Amino acid sequence: PESDNPTLTVYRPRVPSGPACVVCPGGGYGGRAAHEGEPIALWLNTLGIVAGVVAYRHAPRYRHPVPVTDALQAVKLLREKSGELGADPRRVGILGFSAGGHLASSAATLFTGPENRPDWAVLVYPVITLEGPAAHVGSRNNLLGEKADPALVKSLSTQNRVAKNTPPTYLVHTADDPVVPVQNALLFAGALAEKNVPFGMHVMAHGPHGVGLGRADLPETQTWPAACASWLKGIKVL
Repeated sequence: PESDNPTLTVYRPRVPSGPACVVCPGGGYGGRAAHEGEPIALWLNTLGIVAGVVAYRHAPRYRHPVPVTDALQAVKLLREKSGELGADPRRVGILGFSAGGHLASSAATLFTGPENRPDWAVLVYPVITLEGPAAHVGSRNNLLGEKADPALVKSLSTQNRVAKNTPPTYLVHTADDPVVPVQNALLFAGALAEKNVPFGMHVMAHGPHGVGLGRADLPETQTWPAACASWLKGIKVL
């Protein structure tokens, strides 16, 4: 079946400006949300960014470490192909939503070498911690199973993995997200600050979980893409 073969679908802008980005849709590690895939790639294209949407493997058939293996392989592949795609191998980032945000934060903190280390990361309403009241239990159970070893749960709560070589990261969340509490983004931001890793953060007052690029009926949720682009300019990605 399709779900046994991870794929990377590449979207190229008319005029690539240098950066490339792996896109990780959310879906609680049990699926992949369509509105967090292609529409995101097309938005990145408007910024001149080559985008690759990764169809990573997930539950029920696959658990950790399969998803992060797929994400790191996607970063490596996009970097290897950057020349022919008109991209700069030194500006390859990763962007993820919800559980895909946990996946992107895992790639940003668990990379194994320069070939699969993202140069920058964007985490949108991400799942970060897998322990305590802020954890998204569904994502944790899909990733690790219902009887996961507490040590593994702790080590995959990615705020615990932030290090000095974690890439610059931009975080987006709504303050009243009812599904994945804003504490997730705050924990990761706090860890970045502690290690002096450059970061930016955009917290919107109101909005449900899973707004993607934003909703017309909630104009504030449409503000993050422009804020994110301006942060990317600030760190010289764009």
